[in-house]
Amino acid sequence: MRLKQQGFTLIEILVVVAIIGILLTAIVPNIIGRSDEAKIVKTRSDITTLEGALELYRLDNGIYPSQDQGLVALIEKPSIPPVPNHWKLGGYIKRLPLDPWGNAYQYRYPGVHGEVDVFSLGSSGREDSDIGNWN
Repeated sequence: MRLKQQGFTLIEILVVVAIIGILLTAIVPNIIGRSDEAKIVKTRSDITTLEGALELYRLDNGIYPSQDQGLVALIEKPSIPPVPNHWKLGGYIKRLPLDPWGNAYQYRYPGVHGEVDVFSLGSSGREDSDIGNWN
């Protein structure tokens, strides 16, 4: 008695590979484009969070952190003037996030676009980014 060998034929394997290839050409471009969009959405969310923390800092202390104090003033009480009198014990956020491209968020006070500017250098790593609290 001979056992019948079971398996896939070469044609069946080629058909499956072709179907997978067709699916990938339809799906991959959509996924790649979404990655950049997701980074921008994350950046805008982080900037909104930093803006909220800066506003709480201003409400507690009457002023925003100076340019020299920067965003670090949200997690550590500044020791350089103007030292805030009513800095919140524990800080205003737990840690400073990095933008999705691995760069620190930028802070400018007084701002060019508003009272304060909080922005990301974006994928270019240069200050010409359009991802800021002004847009």
